[in-house]
Amino acid sequence: MNIDRRRFAKSLAVGAVGGLLRPWDNPIWAQAAQSKTPPALARAAAALPKAIVTKVRVLTPKTGSNRNSLTAAFNQSNMIILVDTDAGITGVGEGGSPDLVASLAPIVIGRNAFDTELIWQHMYMDPFYSPGREKIHALGGIDMALWDIKAKALNVPLYMLCGGKVREHVQLYATSGLPRDVKSGPSLKERAEATMASGYYAYRVDGSIQPNPGVDGVVRGEGAGGGRGAGAGGGAGAGRGGGAGGREGQLFDSRARILSIAKAAEQIREGIGPDGNWSIDVHQKFDFHEAVEICRLIEPFRPYFVEDPVREEQFRTQIPKLRLLTSVPLAPGEEWGQRWEFNTLVESRDIDFARATLPNVGGVTEMLKIMAMCDTHKVGIVPHFTGPVGTAAHIHTMTAFPGQVVMEYNYGAALPPYLTEFVDFREGKCWPNDRPGLGVSVDTAQLTQVAEHTEAIRGNTYRRRDGSPSHW
Repeated sequence: MNIDRRRFAKSLAVGAVGGLLRPWDNPIWAQAAQSKTPPALARAAAALPKAIVTKVRVLTPKTGSNRNSLTAAFNQSNMIILVDTDAGITGVGEGGSPDLVASLAPIVIGRNAFDTELIWQHMYMDPFYSPGREKIHALGGIDMALWDIKAKALNVPLYMLCGGKVREHVQLYATSGLPRDVKSGPSLKERAEATMASGYYAYRVDGSIQPNPGVDGVVRGEGAGGGRGAGAGGGAGAGRGGGAGGREGQLFDSRARILSIAKAAEQIREGIGPDGNWSIDVHQKFDFHEAVEICRLIEPFRPYFVEDPVREEQFRTQIPKLRLLTSVPLAPGEEWGQRWEFNTLVESRDIDFARATLPNVGGVTEMLKIMAMCDTHKVGIVPHFTGPVGTAAHIHTMTAFPGQVVMEYNYGAALPPYLTEFVDFREGKCWPNDRPGLGVSVDTAQLTQVAEHTEAIRGNTYRRRDGSPSHW
């Protein structure tokens, strides 16, 4: 994505040297800053000029080989949102669906893109109904683009605006167990061992796992055959329950699976060794008493965490009970929205990891608050897999989060077809880079524009006497 940095630099009160967009590099500003009484000139140079949002564009990957498997129906949309400004900077976001972005874009048009908190509050409060999870997903995609604009204007990677680096890299695990491009024999032991050898932090299986490979050489229940988010090769395959990989009508005998999970856990531990890590996504498949039995049976094999052990609707009432009955770490929440959906479980320390995900939680603005809440109570964050732009945003936010982090990741070293710059992946890990903003570049020729919004509206949100927003 090309940025008209020169035009933006001219709009600074005092031009930044060499178009770097960093006012402190200007000799005039630096001289003024050293004086005892900084003049108004220094204050003007230190402040960014406004970057007014002029347009919000919605684009989707083209069909065929260029289309990512993630779908809006899965609430992990890979729809690209481009936010244009009169400063010549375009922000890149991802999430939502065209109709949901259409309801929010007019609220953003005409506002200063740097006012991310104020814009977030207006998108949340201006409509009559508080946004549900799907709308929060679209809100998060727009918010992501605004933070991309802000970091690009300052010529810094996004993680610098989130507090800076506290880790060298972000640890990963693959949805399907065996990561993309990692070769292995068919057994659980071999696949788990190969995953550890490739540099990934953990080996992951689904609650459908069976301890023996199928006749086609693929371990059942590990995401193969169009399972949730991954194909047999470990990449991002068919979306959960959609398309050719749909599971409608398939038999799942929860009682019969319990002992299978215990046997699989033993084989996985043998493959990863005493110091390796593994996790299982029980994925709400079991009722409470079955979840208790599963967690107790696998305790000797020390899973790094157990995802979504009970039905999401019952998290607040049943997870605190489960917490008292097992020692395995619990990691619920891939379907959660904002922090209010799980703050009680975090504050009561009934969970060990929150599966807070961009843009599901409402973008970077909301993720920073979730990070602070989790850090306060020493709860780790395990983001669920998402589209490629959201994945890049995760690398930045998790780079700045001081607690425990491991991220679900399915792209390997492959570059998504519509991105010319993506994340820096190597040795089974994602590494932060110094590219401005999210560090991604979009090839719009590989995308189809489905909407463009330029009209502004002003909603119903009141202002307090000091100018801060208040619900109407």
